[in-house]
Amino acid sequence: MITKEIPVINELISESLKKSISYAEYRALVSQLVEENSTTGSDKSEAMVNYTMLNDRRMRRWDKAVKVSDESKTKVENFDKKVTWLVITESWCGDAAHIMPVINKVAEINGHIDYRIVLRDENDNLMNQFLTNGGKAIPKLIMIDTDTNDVLDTFGPRPSVATEMVKTYKAEHGILTPEFKEDLQRWYNKDKGQSTIEDLVNLLY
Repeated sequence: MITKEIPVINELISESLKKSISYAEYRALVSQLVEENSTTGSDKSEAMVNYTMLNDRRMRRWDKAVKVSDESKTKVENFDKKVTWLVITESWCGDAAHIMPVINKVAEINGHIDYRIVLRDENDNLMNQFLTNGGKAIPKLIMIDTDTNDVLDTFGPRPSVATEMVKTYKAEHGILTPEFKEDLQRWYNKDKGQSTIEDLVNLLY
């Protein structure tokens, strides 16, 4: 008997949602890890611990700084389906630190959007269903029909503008250099989450 793929994914999502945490719980977890000089994920190296520390500061800043325009706010407010935004992430991920506070700001606008978080290394089977170009790139947002657990769409690991930047650079240079990664961080700081907000609004419609 061949198991259909969709029921398998739905089952994985159900199991992952049982283990999921809210954004507030995730922020508390990351802050606690910083105090303990630790990190999420299977790699507990000093580099990953340092990334988690840096990302805690980034998220704290974005939690205060992200602004949603009136136009985007109205569109999110008018969305009338019940969806779950299940995000796969890890505390050391630089892109996630810029994106997850933005997701939270958008989700807070509409009570129909339930924002839940799971860790990648603890949910390998789920991650393997949502690879990006064959890789376990995070953060990955899975938009799910809350009533049926059916997958409606996905977003990530970066906003579409940043995805194009990465694609173009990789095509020219083969790899992402440290210099490019610094440029990408500067882009996130300049963009102030607006590209992510635009992508999330498009996700809803």
